[in-house]
Parts: sequence; structure tokens; C-alpha cells
Amino acid sequence: MTSPKNAEPPVFVIAEAGVNHDGSPEKALKLVEIAANAGADAVKFQTFRADEVVTIDAAKADYQRRQTGEGSQYEMIRALQLDEAAHRRIADKCRECGIEFMSTPFSPWAIDLLIEIGMKRIKVASGELVNLPLLRNVARRGLPIILSTGMGTLEEVRRAVGWIRQAREQVGYSERKGDLVVLHCTSDYPAAPNAVNLRAMDTLHRELELPVGYSDHTVGTTISIAAVARGATVIEKHFTIDKAAFGPDHAASLSPEELSQMITSIRAVECAMGDGVKAPMPSELATRELVRRSAFASQPIASGDALTENNVHFLRPAGGIPPEDADRIFAASAARDIAKGQQLMAGDLE
Repeated sequence: MTSPKNAEPPVFVIAEAGVNHDGSPEKALKLVEIAANAGADAVKFQTFRADEVVTIDAAKADYQRRQTGEGSQYEMIRALQLDEAAHRRIADKCRECGIEFMSTPFSPWAIDLLIEIGMKRIKVASGELVNLPLLRNVARRGLPIILSTGMGTLEEVRRAVGWIRQAREQVGYSERKGDLVVLHCTSDYPAAPNAVNLRAMDTLHRELELPVGYSDHTVGTTISIAAVARGATVIEKHFTIDKAAFGPDHAASLSPEELSQMITSIRAVECAMGDGVKAPMPSELATRELVRRSAFASQPIASGDALTENNVHFLRPAGGIPPEDADRIFAASAARDIAKGQQLMAGDLE
């Protein structure tokens, strides 16, 4: 499917594998294959060491308890971390499958590793929206940034964007169009439709004058597709091998089939958006001639007779005098004899 002339760049679809590999490098590699086969632009993981992210006794979020039971957040995410060797295998697999490798860093160590193994853009998680040191570190790397804004206020987002731009200026980085994208997000798993507030995308775009996308935590694919129709330039969506698997994010993720269906729908919607010019499509022209009307004699008309609604009516197809010229027709007389059923042409009027 091709985009129409002058259309916006294609929506960048991030298949969010996250921690749905359950700590298994082999599952991570399988997730890369699924994302690539579904047609995603990138597949994204999360790069962290539990010790650098959370205290030993930190509580789990409600959705994490629902999916994984009681216990500490530290124990849960420690079981989900991948080592450096696994990351290198994943990046290599992405290159093999022709899909962009991404992973969200949660520490300077993670940023260093991900850039070294070829990550082209940095995704900042919603929880790090107010993490000034991390944002500065990311901004100084000279890569495009995708910033999630779940749980944030407009002022917090504005402040984070300011921090990023200030840090970029300090290292002489000149921001280009698309180098900073803000993702609207509701950080609930799953998020209810009435908690989505897609109109906030409009607010972010208007207030920040930046491209805006959507990080989707709702069930199913409907909201992501709606976000594209509303102008999202990036869509991020969790997926999994098995939605029934044990783990914090599986239940709110898409199946491989759903991921593929979502991307197909996104491509259809972005193609349907067009260029905004109201004009007939080439494919409509033949139909237009068949379903628009033109003037026909509804009874025999003698030369010199006045043309009225009693002897002229408008029928399909077009090709003669159109009904938009009705006033001109009914102010004229017949220039010659006209048979019943004959299509009126310009030369028939005087």
C-alpha cells in the first residue's frame, strides 16, 4: 500500500516487547521475529539492572500484583532483566530480520550499551519524565528522542522538553524536525477507554509544536487506530507470544495475530488520510458521469417553445446540460425541434 502524494511520513510503529520475554533471551529473539513478520518498524525492549532502578522492598503496582501476585517489585524485575550478551544477540537478530532495534534505558550504563550496539533513537519511559539527570544524559547523545508522558501534567512535559533542548544546546546539537517526539500515554495496564483522552494529543501538539504520538495500554487495537486518524506520528503497543503467560504485561498485550492486524489497519488509515485537498479521485470520475444528471426532454418540444419544468427534467447520466444550469435552461427557448427523451445540449437553447 502506497501513501498518497504529499502525505505525511508513514506512522512509525513500535512493537513493544518490553519484558514479555520473561527473562529468556530465546523468547526475546522470537518476539523480534513476530514484530518483523507483523510489519512493525521497530521492536522495543527494556534495558535495566534491578539494583539501579528500584529498592529491594519497593511495592508492586496494582496491575503487577494482579498479574504476578504479592512480593517486591525488585524481585519481579530482577527476574526480567537481560544481560549484555542477550542484548547483543537481540540487536543482531533485529538486523537479520530487517527491523529497527530499540530498548528503553533506565540508567547511564544502559544508554551506553544500547548506543554501542546500534540503537538509532532513544525512547524515554513515562516514569522518567521528571528524571532530570537521565533526560540530560539522553539528550547529550545526539540521537532522536521519543518521550512518553504517562502520569504527567502539561507543565511537566513542557519542563522535560526544555531540559532536553537545553542539554542538546550545551553539546551543540541542532534539533531537526522529528528529532523529538512526545507520546501521549495513560499509564494504567490495561487503560480503560474513558481514561485515554486522545484529545490531549491535540493539546501537546499545539502547546509544544512537536510531533505527537501515542503509547497505547488499552485492550485491543481500536484506540491505536483512532490515534493514527487523529494525527499520531508514532504508535507504541505491547505484544506477546502468549497473552495468558505469567508476567506483569502479558494480559494487556496484543497477540501476534492482533499485532499484525493492528499494523495493517494503521497502514490503511494513514493511506486514507490523504493530502486534505477536497477533489474527486481519479477512480470516481467514471462513476460521476453515470450518477450525475443532465437535462432531457420529458415530452416533444417544438422549435421556439419555452423550456419549462413541464417539458424538461433531469436524469442520469451526465454529459448534457447539468442541473446546476437549470436557471439558464428555464429562461431559454428551444432552438430546434427536440424529441421526447433527447438529451439537451448547449446548441438546443436560444
